[in-house]
Amino acid sequence: MFAFTPGEPAGIGPDLAIMIAQRPESHKLVAFTDPELLLQRSEQLKLPISILDADSTAPFSPGTLRVRPVKLATKAEPGRLNPLNGQFVLNTISTAVEETMAGRYSALITGPIHKGIINQAGTPFSGHTEFLAELSDTQRVVMMLTTPIKSAKVPELRVALATTHLPLRDVADAITEELLIEVLEILHHSLQQQYGIKQPTITICGLNPHAGEDGHLGSEELTIIEPAIARCRTKGMKILGPIPADTAFTGRQIDKSDAILAMYHDQGLPVLKHLGFGRAVNLTLGLPFVRTSVDHGTALDLAGTGECDLSSLLHAINSASLLTQSS
Repeated sequence: MFAFTPGEPAGIGPDLAIMIAQRPESHKLVAFTDPELLLQRSEQLKLPISILDADSTAPFSPGTLRVRPVKLATKAEPGRLNPLNGQFVLNTISTAVEETMAGRYSALITGPIHKGIINQAGTPFSGHTEFLAELSDTQRVVMMLTTPIKSAKVPELRVALATTHLPLRDVADAITEELLIEVLEILHHSLQQQYGIKQPTITICGLNPHAGEDGHLGSEELTIIEPAIARCRTKGMKILGPIPADTAFTGRQIDKSDAILAMYHDQGLPVLKHLGFGRAVNLTLGLPFVRTSVDHGTALDLAGTGECDLSSLLHAINSASLLTQSS
């Protein structure tokens, strides 16, 4: 059984919960949200929903969903963000993490959240990845997205990030030799343990254009990235690079790589989402539990319309199933 947090109540998260309830995959999920929110949204979508207790053993039937109640602060309207419900979103996540870590659920699947409204509510918040690390008291986690691709040599493109939700001007200062070694160790271990790749090959991107051009376009490759790679190679890791980011995502390089490590968020994720938006899955590596997530945002304009796409959530459920079986 998987814990599922639909996310921002004004977005498409509740729609996803209602829509998944119509499908057989919902028998794996317990949604952490307000039951009244689901009932209201089901009326707007004109889709039936029957709320079951989280511990219910009733057989699955279309239109049913197990729910662990977490109360909204105020009624949520589709498409209209309300800071009063910012803490509600955090409560759904923290409750789901607590119960997952207690062994009640084998994985956590998260829906889309709105970082801005949580910050407006008065809680400094940079993203799911960092919040999950804090809740689980995990020193270092790694954000990785995956998407199926058409390749004869690798089944999917996996892009991990050395830094996550940072302003671009802060990225270079955040990248240190120790950071890269920790990230590479977590990525290497996850590829072995969760994906069953005995000797994974990791391509690492340079930070600067042309990977620094031998120091003429930036020194981080020479002073930080290459020494980190050298130390990881002494531990038996197979690492290619640093490769200029504009060639790291060519078909030939992807075919050589079990994962690609980008230096920052928008260095690697635009390529992955261009190739697989709607089929991509967001994972957090290094946590004491499996966490997968949809690859899209709250889509406020689609909330309550019935026009959102379940594809990414279905892929997130499938990935959680595969990863929990291999863990």
